[in-house]
Amino acid sequence: MKQQHTLPYLISSLACMLFFCVSVSAQNDSIISTANDSTKIKLKYGLRVGADVGRLIRSFVDDDFSGFEIMADYRLKKSLYIAGEIGIEEKNTITDFLDVTTQGSYLKAGIDLNMYQNWLDMDNMIYAGFRLGASSFSHDLNSFNVYTTNQYWNPQFLSTDALEFDGLTAFWAEIILGLKIELFNNLFLGLNVQLKILASETVPNNFENIYIPGFGKTYDSSGVGAGYSYFLSYRIPLYKKDK
Repeated sequence: MKQQHTLPYLISSLACMLFFCVSVSAQNDSIISTANDSTKIKLKYGLRVGADVGRLIRSFVDDDFSGFEIMADYRLKKSLYIAGEIGIEEKNTITDFLDVTTQGSYLKAGIDLNMYQNWLDMDNMIYAGFRLGASSFSHDLNSFNVYTTNQYWNPQFLSTDALEFDGLTAFWAEIILGLKIELFNNLFLGLNVQLKILASETVPNNFENIYIPGFGKTYDSSGVGAGYSYFLSYRIPLYKKDK
């Protein structure tokens, strides 16, 4: 008789414990689900537009240079952006043998790939980029010396008759390494360096392009150039996607 009373008691106790475990498990699942929902991170997609601060500062401190560049990018995927730059430059180059003023405009377009894994809702970039560039420009040869190995005539022949070479073009490709840091909500500070390879150029008669807007100095017609920029940009958020 004692065993008959004990068996129902054990069954009842086990049922209560099972119900308690199921209840606790359900409560935990609810808490985890709620926590996951509340911490879900969304990435901002939109157009980011900025200006090259370096060129603006150089225009104020360097009497032989003036220029302005606008840059923009648009997020296609989590780490992939289409990007480009457009600008104007005027550069006066003075050496022992010539004084030439170069002026023109340029356009660059390509992609940026973010290689940095952000934490939570951070949106910084360490990126590699590729650009195709094109420039339209002209040279004003203000004066030049004719160099000769015969030093009998002193000084050397000097011409101050201005010559103009216009309708010039150049095309190049460049590789970019840079970073963008979000200072405040949607406001970014950026820095990059550029390695450029000249693909083609229009060369004036009896002269050579020593400077190309957007490309920079040609380094004695080697076809390799380098550059840098640091800039401020603002992102116009259009929509969000889950991270």
